[in-house]
Amino acid sequence: MATSAQATALACLDGIQPLLSAWTRTIFDFGETAWREYQSAAWYVERLKREGFSVEEGSGGMPTAFCAHWTNGPGPTIGMYAEYDAVPGNCQDAVTVERPRPGLSEHAGGHTDPHSGLGISSLGGLLATKAAMQHHGISGTLRFTGEPAEKVRGSKPIHAAKGYYDGLAGMISFHPFYMLPLCNTARWDTHCGAAYAMIYRFICDQPERWARAAGAAPIPQAHSAARAPGANDALLMMYMASKALRDSMLPHQGGWSISEAILTAGQATADNLPAELAEIQYMIRVPTLAMAEQVTAVLDRNAEAAAAMSGCRTERHWVSKSRPGLANHAMAEIAYGALSAVGPPRWDEDAKAVAREIQVNAGRMASDEPFIEELERLIEPQAAEAILRRDLPPSQVNSTSDDYTDMSWHTPTARFYVARPALRSETGYPYPSWVMNALGGIPATIDPMVACASRTIALAALRLLEDQTARDAAMNEFVARTGGGIGGSNWIAPLCDYEPPIHFRWPEYVTTPRGRDWWIPSIPQAK
Repeated sequence: MATSAQATALACLDGIQPLLSAWTRTIFDFGETAWREYQSAAWYVERLKREGFSVEEGSGGMPTAFCAHWTNGPGPTIGMYAEYDAVPGNCQDAVTVERPRPGLSEHAGGHTDPHSGLGISSLGGLLATKAAMQHHGISGTLRFTGEPAEKVRGSKPIHAAKGYYDGLAGMISFHPFYMLPLCNTARWDTHCGAAYAMIYRFICDQPERWARAAGAAPIPQAHSAARAPGANDALLMMYMASKALRDSMLPHQGGWSISEAILTAGQATADNLPAELAEIQYMIRVPTLAMAEQVTAVLDRNAEAAAAMSGCRTERHWVSKSRPGLANHAMAEIAYGALSAVGPPRWDEDAKAVAREIQVNAGRMASDEPFIEELERLIEPQAAEAILRRDLPPSQVNSTSDDYTDMSWHTPTARFYVARPALRSETGYPYPSWVMNALGGIPATIDPMVACASRTIALAALRLLEDQTARDAAMNEFVARTGGGIGGSNWIAPLCDYEPPIHFRWPEYVTTPRGRDWWIPSIPQAK
């Protein structure tokens, strides 16, 4: 049974639903990628200020982060947050055909998860909670952080190390579902694991030391000169050596992955000049910190060897050092209780018509029920946990990766998932990626998720504010699991010992005399 304050929050969300839909589309269309979410962050800051929040811009030394507060007097402080980074190479318009957003190529940024819906769901829950607190005189404070660069596990380890999650009675973490059985449920025991991310830079700034000049080539730029291999060669050797040694980095058990992205290559045309600079980023997703350290040691050795063989020097720069997650059953029960009261999202006939059109345009047959059936079902956290554990060894405590885990070491944290639109496949083969991306931007298909998640967040936040017994249970469990709370015997301290990695060549939009475009220019298509 909802309290009066919770009923007020739900009514508020009913009233602002058209706004939430429009706002979701706004962030979707920005499509800004990690560490370069300038428009998205500015939009949130302006919106929060209009709603009466005080906002610290550039929190934690990150230009696209923020921390907002609103208070209604002494009382508990509840945390919520927005993510808003998109993914390079996923530019898709909010339409039923494969097509990038206007004026861009498919190589530009686009929302995949989608964080556009994640952030606006949290904002909706925040505003509804505030409205209920004002109407019913509920004391307390709301803290809302802007979290850039989640796709590289960027902001939360930094915010955590600088105290932005301290002093909270609880944190409510929402994400659109991305794997079964974690759909319309909350995590129970098995939370996300650790993640390390780093950039290896290869710098060829003394190529003249590679070899003595030949008599016929008195200057190093001569086309007949033997030149240093340079940074590109170092990067390629690093890439291939690390691929070849991957099977020798960790035991063949427990879910783990290592992925890479080339950020910068060359800094020279195809002349007889050695490439001066090349950068490759690695992301290590593992259950434990010990595994992350072991992989890092191998990558460090590979980088030094590649640099030595190519006339370069190498540097390692941290992007993320993220801790594994800490469970809190009391918080999971609060979040799932709120989700149960709201019910799962529902997709109406308009949404199904859109989905059928996408099925046909993706080369499939339209179906009467185009969405997977799990989208409109709840699954209890313990039941989802049991299914999740089937594929994991008993000794493995954490699985997959997301940086919300850093919050869980500073305050009781709930992690819950609401269904996002996903199509059933009659052939067994997955749909192309543009399909999921489009479904995340079309209002008819994404609005049900936003409505459900925002309502769940508001009910959970108000439960924490109004119910001291539930709040104390969550905090007591946090203290017990950490061996005394922050600084306790079982507590893992923040790992961030680096500055925000904002100065690298992260993909972004640029403005030139040619206009605004993705950093990889769009090539006009032949007519």
